[in-house]
Amino acid sequence: MKVIAGAGAGMVSRLPASDNAAMTSRILIIDDDLRLAGMVAEYLGAAGLRVAQAANAREGLDRLKREAFDALVLDLMLPDADGLDLCRRLRTTSDIPILMLTARGDAMDRVVGLEIGADDYLPKPFEPRELLARLRAMLRRRSAGSSPELRRFGRLEIDRGARKVRLDGEERALTSYQFALIDALAEHAGRVMSREALMDLVKGEPAGAFDRSIDVHISRIRALIEDDPKRARRILTVRGAGYVFAREQDR
Repeated sequence: MKVIAGAGAGMVSRLPASDNAAMTSRILIIDDDLRLAGMVAEYLGAAGLRVAQAANAREGLDRLKREAFDALVLDLMLPDADGLDLCRRLRTTSDIPILMLTARGDAMDRVVGLEIGADDYLPKPFEPRELLARLRAMLRRRSAGSSPELRRFGRLEIDRGARKVRLDGEERALTSYQFALIDALAEHAGRVMSREALMDLVKGEPAGAFDRSIDVHISRIRALIEDDPKRARRILTVRGAGYVFAREQDR
């Protein structure tokens, strides 16, 4: 982490209201800039989160193997690994929510990060309170869905209790964000949902009018649940309007 807006004296004194979903949650920050990462950790800690730090990919992986964390803040540039490669590696074994820190203006890194499984991204420079808000939204999504309700749409099954999606009985490896997204679409099956409405439902906060990251997540979900992602039958695009989850699907 090289730049953070608002870092310095008084950063911890101006905190947003606490969020019960975030209290006692454990966050791991993997970043080689220990001074700034420490300042962020102090800010998040004052907000009720328990924060641990790792200075490189090797140390971060070791901590993830030994300890349980509820979310991960992952810097793209690490001294011993590429953050995108590390995210890809983690997604083969874990569904931990991942917020990736990326350089401002480097849209391709953000798109690739979402495609390989990051739940959210935050460009630098950033405000600590925005990082906190995004982490809280990720934690709310992870803690939601405790209802045992099971939704079935033909061969597709959405298990809200286990927060799992299965096609033909085989689990599909969706991230926490992607599960929340497909669950929101399924809850409003047959209804066209705009990008802004979906992001508002999933993140719990209004989306930027030009934020197209949701398209990347939809593309990833389709790759996992559609027989032919180029001819989607479950999540349909309504041009100029948004997306709709089909009520009637293949049996």
